[in-house]
This record gives sequence, C-alpha cells and structure tokens, in this order.
Amino acid sequence: MSEGARTATIRGVPMRYHEHGGGMPVVILHGAGVDHREVAAALEPIFARRPGYRRIYLDLPGMGETPAPDTVTSNDDVLDLVIGLTGDVIGDDEFLVVGHSYGGYLARAVANRCERQVAGLALLCPATGRTGEVPDHVVLHASPGLEVRLGPEDEGVYRGYFVVQTPETVRRFQEAVVPARALIDRAALERVFGRWRLSDSPEHGPEFHRPTLILTGRQDSSVGYADAWRLVDRYPRATFAVLDRAGHALPHEQGPLLSALIEEWLDRVRDHGLLGT
Repeated sequence: MSEGARTATIRGVPMRYHEHGGGMPVVILHGAGVDHREVAAALEPIFARRPGYRRIYLDLPGMGETPAPDTVTSNDDVLDLVIGLTGDVIGDDEFLVVGHSYGGYLARAVANRCERQVAGLALLCPATGRTGEVPDHVVLHASPGLEVRLGPEDEGVYRGYFVVQTPETVRRFQEAVVPARALIDRAALERVFGRWRLSDSPEHGPEFHRPTLILTGRQDSSVGYADAWRLVDRYPRATFAVLDRAGHALPHEQGPLLSALIEEWLDRVRDHGLLGT
C-alpha cells in the first residue's frame, strides 16, 4: 500500500499526486480552479467502504501543488502530462478513470488514448469540447439562518456554486475548495484554457465499450446536462443520470446517490471481467 503525497516529474513538470489504498489503480481528475481535495472529499467516503482500490488523485497543472510552466500552453499539453504520469506510476496495468467537470473532459481523452488499459470510466458533471446552453443558477434548498462565515469573495463563489446551501455544504466548501483557490495560477489557466479544445477530441473518438457512468446535475449552471447527454452514443455501456437538486457541486449535494451510482459502476466493472475476478 502506498499512502500520501508523491511527485513524478513528467516532461520536466513536477506533477503532484496523492495516493490512498492499494489494488486496482483509479486515476482521479479534479475540476478547474480547485485541486485534488475537492473530489477526494466526495469519493474517499465511498472508497473507505470498498477496499481493493489504489486511488491516485492528481493536482492538475496550475492548480494545487503542480506548477504550469510556460511549456504548458494548451489542454493537449495537460493531457500529455496526465498520460505520462499514469505510465510512470501505473505502467501497463489496467486502471479506472474518474473525472469531475474539467477533469471529466480530460478523463474521456485518457480513455480514448489508453483504451486497452482503461477498465472503466466515471464522469461527474463533465465539461465537453463545446459550450452549450446551461440553466440559470438557482438555490433549491437553503438552511434557515445559514451562517457562511467566509470572506466576501469566497462567499460569493459558494453562493453561486451550490444549489443546496446547508452547514454541511459550507463545511465541504471551506475544507475542500477554499484552500485550493489560494493556489490557483490564474495566468497559467488562462493560457491553457485559451487553447481548450483537444486536438484528438474525445467527441470524435471511437466508442468506448467498457462500463461507464455519466452523472449530471439538473440545475448545473456551469456545464449543464444536455451536452453530456449527447455523449451517450459513444459509450454503449454507460449509465446516464440527471439528478434533481444538484448543480455543478453535485458530488457534495447528492452524496447518497453519488455513492450508490459509483458503487454500482464499480460492480459493473468487476462483473465485466476486467479485474481478473
């Protein structure tokens, strides 16, 4: 078992990642403007009940503790670094890929590029290669008299991110999002996202025939759900779900449903016979 923070130097970039547990590797990619802590906060309670998985949480370039030097100029460069890291820390073994938001866009590209190794793919509120229509932000549930106790900028982000505003979602935001926001290299992200579309676009890649989960929020005002629905034909083994009372922060707002669907996805991967069981 390998635990804790690690660094792998890929193409001259020190890629920071955090490992938990042992067994089948799971590469987990976070969204934009945060770091590994946000998606770990949502997934670690699930994997705590599911031994046998080596979770590898990356800090993507320009976020967390992974820098984005001037050589990183596009999402093509980011994808090359992610795939280089998987080769460095996993080798030729099979692995699973999970991506939230921006990480979902990259995760689909990893599955395309490493199709023979990727045993399953889970996409949580995935961004795509296009910008479609999204609903206006709404708050569907707010605890009466909720005290946020954040700085004005962080409170504004919280209020515009969560559609379920409770002491628990405030706690998640304070612990898993606020610390990461202070580490963002905004100039680097502007440079990379200025060349957002991947040259080897997952929208035009081959079908992926391994067990897949696509989970979206009905009230997601960041990426919506309609663009994700258009992906389904490329994933013949996909479960697609749109959850009410969930925005882009779905992993924090719908924890029990996230857990049930992730565990069912893991069961499908196991039963597909790709884990040697």
